[in-house]
Amino acid sequence: MLISLAHAAEGAPAGPDLMGFLPLIVIFVLFYFMLVRPQMKKAKEQKTMIEALQKGDEVTTAGGVLGKIVKVGENYVSLEVAANVVMNVQKQAIQMVLPKGTIKDL
Repeated sequence: MLISLAHAAEGAPAGPDLMGFLPLIVIFVLFYFMLVRPQMKKAKEQKTMIEALQKGDEVTTAGGVLGKIVKVGENYVSLEVAANVVMNVQKQAIQMVLPKGTIKDL
């Protein structure tokens, strides 16, 4: 009698359908457009800015040092931070290029 009831039970429910995965897909799409894509865009802009550095540009480093580029090497840049004071920094440390004349205004 108990054995016949066990055979009469229904099978396992069907596998999940597309509607079950839809919220997960939406989360991944939002994650891409809100986090990954803007970071890739910013990294690309930073790379083009570093490649375009030239002598005479006024820049700010990641450490907050303001200086004028006096020499551009392959991996390093020489910055004049004061009269006759030159320091070498890595190109990746350059945060932004300032408009011409910014250092004189300070």
